Amino acid sequence: MRKIPLLVFLAVPFIALANTADIKISPKEASQVQQESFSAIIPAYRATYTLLHKSDPVGKAIRELSYLEDNKIEYHYETDISWLIFSDTRSETAIVNIENNQVIPFSYDYKREGTGRDKYYQWQYDLVAKTATDSKNDKKINLNFTDGLLDKLSYHLQNRIDLINNPTQKRFIYPVISTKGSIKNYEYQYDGEEELILPYGLVKTIRLKREIVEKKRITYAWFAPELNYLLVKLYQVKAGAEQFEAQLSSLELK
Repeated sequence: MRKIPLLVFLAVPFIALANTADIKISPKEASQVQQESFSAIIPAYRATYTLLHKSDPVGKAIRELSYLEDNKIEYHYETDISWLIFSDTRSETAIVNIENNQVIPFSYDYKREGTGRDKYYQWQYDLVAKTATDSKNDKKINLNFTDGLLDKLSYHLQNRIDLINNPTQKRFIYPVISTKGSIKNYEYQYDGEEELILPYGLVKTIRLKREIVEKKRITYAWFAPELNYLLVKLYQVKAGAEQFEAQLSSLELK
């Protein structure tokens, strides 16, 4: 398998837009300039991961980012697992924008099929009006808090942006709205550095840790600075038992 060249981008701030009497720019043009600036930092990509359970391959995952014609960004994640008599396919898609290094969510779709009960959620967000609409149940809720609010997928993108802009940061907290409309803080802590041998190849990483004490669940996430802090490995344990592991196997720029 041929590995693409390592990505090395500067974490530059977004282009400042002139605000003078002689230069006028529409909101649409401003959004276009900002997206082009962001795409120079994180270009469109498709990353494929091998999913493991107790070191045995049980499926694959895909994480990808695409730039849309309306100056928005589509962030997508999907998994396909088959293990003994168990099967599970999941798909998450977030439509977002980026303003001053902050992810602004517009919609979130989730679908799960396989062994057990199927699930489907679809949400629309209007942070200016402070509302979130549950399209599946045709229900709108009012949000008292929207500052920095993210959905269950877009906070991953925000975490990567924060790592790019402040690689020495040790603690990350994200207010995340659930598929039921409640808001909860997701917190990650810096947990060290590690060199990994993955299906993709040898990479140096930093490791973050998220622990949910009441559920006895710990998630470890590894990010590669040489790949502009792309997630390259994920590992989760619950009550001391391994749940799953994801390892980067290939990376393609789109």
